[in-house]
Amino acid sequence: MKPSDSEIFIGLDVSKDHLDLAVLPSGETWRTPNRPEELSALAQRLSALSPALIVLEATGGLELAALTVLAAEGLPVVAVNPRQIRDFTRALGHLAKTDRLDSLVLARFAQTVRPALRPIPDQEALLLKELVSRRRQIVDMIVAEKNRRASTLPALHPMIDAHVRYLEEELKRLDQEMNQRIRQSPAWAAKEKLLTTVPGVGPVVARTLIANLPELGLLTHKQIAALVACMRKLMTILNAMLRNHQTWQNQLPS
Repeated sequence: MKPSDSEIFIGLDVSKDHLDLAVLPSGETWRTPNRPEELSALAQRLSALSPALIVLEATGGLELAALTVLAAEGLPVVAVNPRQIRDFTRALGHLAKTDRLDSLVLARFAQTVRPALRPIPDQEALLLKELVSRRRQIVDMIVAEKNRRASTLPALHPMIDAHVRYLEEELKRLDQEMNQRIRQSPAWAAKEKLLTTVPGVGPVVARTLIANLPELGLLTHKQIAALVACMRKLMTILNAMLRNHQTWQNQLPS
């Protein structure tokens, strides 16, 4: 869809210390500190522009404060996967693989691609996502320690074994906390119950999907294909299961 001359698109490049912004079609750019006390003023400034879309990249958590404040102001803002933007820009021949994304690139992506808006996760959803991420980190540490044990002198084994036991206890604690939070949410509990009817999908996979793909079950066939092209068939089935409240079957409507 070709943007009209009156439509405004904004790219927001997030870093730890500052936010860089670019506006299209005017080409205006500016920088503002990435501090909580600055975000409210930024939201008001952007509201005055009445943008059609604001795009920022998902940066592993740095973007959450800006995303939450702008969304609370009623602005049309979405965080997208940096790989999508890099692929888009490389297709235009404007970006090398290692080049840093900037606000003008993000604004151009917003103007051309117009990614769909998604609900902003609440604090419980954000916490579940962090718990899933932390669980993965602990599992990786356990594997690393066990591999390290195999290549160290026996004198160090008790030290490594003690660390592994500690990590395994942390893993149990995390699983218990996730169990409790899933049970406290009827929506999450229902999703987990449906997803775990799929052969090979256990609680860990189900919770990873619930935490990292909260839109699963709400997407059209076209949207889900674009989101997870590498697992299109499975994701299409899982999406249909949650949309239609069905357990695993040999055939499900797409």
